[in-house]
Amino acid sequence: MNGVAFHSFRRALKERGLTIEIQNRRERARLNSMFDADTQLLDSLGAKKMKELKRQRNRLADRGTLSLEIARTPTEVASALEQFLALEASGWKGKRSTALIQNAGDAAFIREAASGLSAVGQFEALTLRAGDRVVASSLIVRRGRHASFFKMAHDEGEAKNSPGVQLTLDLTRHLCADTSIEEVDSTADAKHPMINHIWRDRLVLGDVFIPLTGQNFGTAAIRMIVLARDALYSCARHSIHKLRAIREKHK
Repeated sequence: MNGVAFHSFRRALKERGLTIEIQNRRERARLNSMFDADTQLLDSLGAKKMKELKRQRNRLADRGTLSLEIARTPTEVASALEQFLALEASGWKGKRSTALIQNAGDAAFIREAASGLSAVGQFEALTLRAGDRVVASSLIVRRGRHASFFKMAHDEGEAKNSPGVQLTLDLTRHLCADTSIEEVDSTADAKHPMINHIWRDRLVLGDVFIPLTGQNFGTAAIRMIVLARDALYSCARHSIHKLRAIREKHK
C-alpha cells in the first residue's frame, strides 16, 4: 500500500471528502536489492545460521558439484520451466494434486507466460544442480525496477540440506548484484516460515475499499461480506489441514 496508485486514489478521494477503508492489512517479505546481499543475509540469519547453511551446502555438494543455472532466453526458460514443473510435481504439491503441471489450464498458462515474458526480458528461471540432479528451482518475474519471486520447488529428498534455502540465498545474491532491480516481492504468505527469516523488509498489503459516493451503506455491506468470506476461508483451511494430519497419521 505504498505504491503510486494507492496514494493517488487516496488523494483524489480525500479531495471529494471520501475515505479509503482498508481490511485484512498484512505484511509479506520483501528484498531491498539496493543493498549488499551478504550483509543483509548475515544481518537476517546471523553467523551461526550462515555457518550451518554452509555445512548443509557442502553436504549437497557431496552429491555432485553444485552449479547455479540462470535461464533468460525463451529457449533456456522453456527447458528450465519443464524441470521446475517436474520437480514441483515430485513433492507434496504433486501428492495433493495441486502442482501446476497437474492442471492443463495452469500448465498452459505458465508455459505461455514464461515464453512471452522471457522474449521481452521479464522472466528468469534459476536452477540449482548437484551434479546432474536438480535440487531446487525458482521462477522470477521482472517488471521495470521490480521483480517477483514467483515460484519455488525443491527436492524433498534433500530436505535436511535445505536446497530451497540454498537457492534462495543464491537468488538473493543474483538480484542484489543486478543494478536494474530495486526491490523484490516474495509473493509469499504473510507468515511464511522460510522467506520471512531471510528477507526482513516487508511489503504492506491490504484489501482496499473505494467508496463511489458519500453513502457508506454499500461499503459497510461489502465489508461484512468480505469479513464473512475470510472467516469461512480460515475455518475451511484449518479443517483441511486437520484432515490431512489425521490421514498422514494413519497411513
